Amino acid sequence: MSTVPRPQYPPNLHPLLAQYLVQLATHPLRTKAITSASFSFLQEVIGSNAAGLPPAPTSKDASPLTKVLARLHIDTKAFKMALYGFFVSAPLGHYLVGLLQKTFAGKVGVKYRIAQLLASNFLVAPIQTSAFLASMAVINGAKSLEEIIRTVRAGFFAVIRVTWIVSPLSMVFAQKFLPMELWVPFFNVVQFALGTLFNIKVKKMRLAAAKKGAEERERQRAKAEAEKERRDD
Repeated sequence: MSTVPRPQYPPNLHPLLAQYLVQLATHPLRTKAITSASFSFLQEVIGSNAAGLPPAPTSKDASPLTKVLARLHIDTKAFKMALYGFFVSAPLGHYLVGLLQKTFAGKVGVKYRIAQLLASNFLVAPIQTSAFLASMAVINGAKSLEEIIRTVRAGFFAVIRVTWIVSPLSMVFAQKFLPMELWVPFFNVVQFALGTLFNIKVKKMRLAAAKKGAEERERQRAKAEAEKERRDD
C-alpha cells in the first residue's frame, strides 16, 4: 500500500505549524475545510460584535452560560458560518485554485505570472466573492432569491475592489519576505482578516437596511393614523 511521503520542513519551524503543514500536504481538502470552518466561525462571532448587532433575546430563566453566549453572539449563525466554511468556501477555493495552478503548471516567465494573477483576480475572485456574499445573505436571514441577489449586487464591487488590492500586495510580500513553507498559513491569515472585514461590512449594511425599513414602516403607520384622524374629524 503506497503512502504519501511526509514533507520535510526546516528544523526551526514551530512543531504545531510543521504538523499543520504536514496535514495540509497529506490531506489538503480536509485540512483546508477544517481551517476554513474554524476561521468562518470566528469571523461571524467577531463580525457580529464589531458591527454592533443586538444579541439574540433569551428567556428570563435561561442559564447564565446561555446568556453569556448570546451576548458574545456565539449562536446558530456562527455555526452556520462554520458549515459554510467547511462545505462551500474550502472546496470552492481548493478546486478553483487547483484548476488555476494546473493551467499554469510548468509555465515560467513574467507574462505567465501576470496572466495567472489576472486569472485569479478576474475569474476566481469574482466567483468566490459571489459565493461568500450569497452565503452571508442566507445566513443573515435572506429568505428569497431577490434578497440574495440584492445583497450580492450591493456588496460585490466593494468586496472585489479590496480583494484586487490586497491579493497582489500579499503575494508580493510573501514572495519577498516569507519562506515558501509559510505561504499557506500567511494567506489563511490574510483571508481571515479580509473575511472578517467583509462580514462586518455586510452586517452593517443589513442592519442599516433593517433600520431604514423600520423607519419607513413607522412613517407609513403615522401617515395612516393621521389620515384616519382627518377622516374622523
